[in-house]
Amino acid sequence: MNEKRVTYKDAGVDINAGYEVVKRIKAHARSTYRPEVITDLGSFGALFAFDNRKYKEPILVSGTDGVGTKLKIAFLMDKHDTVGLDLVAYCVNDIICQGAEPLFFLDYLATGKVKPEVIETLVAGIARGCKEAGCALIGGETAEMPGFYDQGEYDMAGFAVGVVEKKNAIDGSKVKPGDALVGIKSTGLQSSGYSLVRKVVFDILGLKVNDYIEEFGRSLGEELLEPTRIYARQLLKIQERFDVHGIANISGGGLPENLPRAIVDNTRVIVQKGTWEIHPVFKFLQERGGVDEDEMYNTFNMGVGMVLIVSGEDADGVCRELKAMGEEAYIIGQVVAGERGIDLV
Repeated sequence: MNEKRVTYKDAGVDINAGYEVVKRIKAHARSTYRPEVITDLGSFGALFAFDNRKYKEPILVSGTDGVGTKLKIAFLMDKHDTVGLDLVAYCVNDIICQGAEPLFFLDYLATGKVKPEVIETLVAGIARGCKEAGCALIGGETAEMPGFYDQGEYDMAGFAVGVVEKKNAIDGSKVKPGDALVGIKSTGLQSSGYSLVRKVVFDILGLKVNDYIEEFGRSLGEELLEPTRIYARQLLKIQERFDVHGIANISGGGLPENLPRAIVDNTRVIVQKGTWEIHPVFKFLQERGGVDEDEMYNTFNMGVGMVLIVSGEDADGVCRELKAMGEEAYIIGQVVAGERGIDLV
């Protein structure tokens, strides 16, 4: 019989470090609170007083996602202040495709050993993303799982909830031949395709994260950690002025996978290559990494972070409005009659 009394800390879980994390992150979460938030961090559940007086037929819209293997770059760089923003972006950018206003967000962080300063940095990034999106960070979970993750590594997932008036919900049913595709510029890779990126830059090209890349004007790691753009506030303003028929978040799978999700049967989208600026990171991967063009378009956003489908008459006005908000926007194609799908020409 073992005479020594075994503790949870002996097993690798430091409860006091967890308490320290909660103390550190409360201020970050509170900085995102909307008037509807009732409870502070620490309760078993987060309370949000939804104001249904603002809506006749409110529909809740939810979405969940993670950051993927982009986290591997954060580990190599020991830089953790942007991936939290990526987490919010990938959840929020999905729910706004249905026309929803983001209301609140919850996160889940798991690591082999809790380092309060790292967790605080991650949550600060999440809070920054929530403020950009206009939603409240009302809860989350930090799990210490010794033996499950490699030293210094973690994973993160998020969950966002928004609301839209039923008559304003965007489901693609208004999409029709003659509509135009308005593409909004991405920040680069955003958070998709990083398994292929890492294969190219590390295994094939033999680069290191601190290597300076002339095409980027900064290190490889800095380019790869460029955070994802959050389009929530901009798209809500566009919906106030224009009748938006469809919205597609161009994430994993690129234009070919995501654009058809925003249309209906008997409609087809034609995307004109060359109508927008291809971000240097994609040219770098294709030319120096030897990635086939079809593979590029089927994996990455290729410089287009979001696509709005609007009437042909509204397209120029939508572009002007987006540019007035500081976004670069282009008319990149049109909707035609045909089998549901996409043609890149």
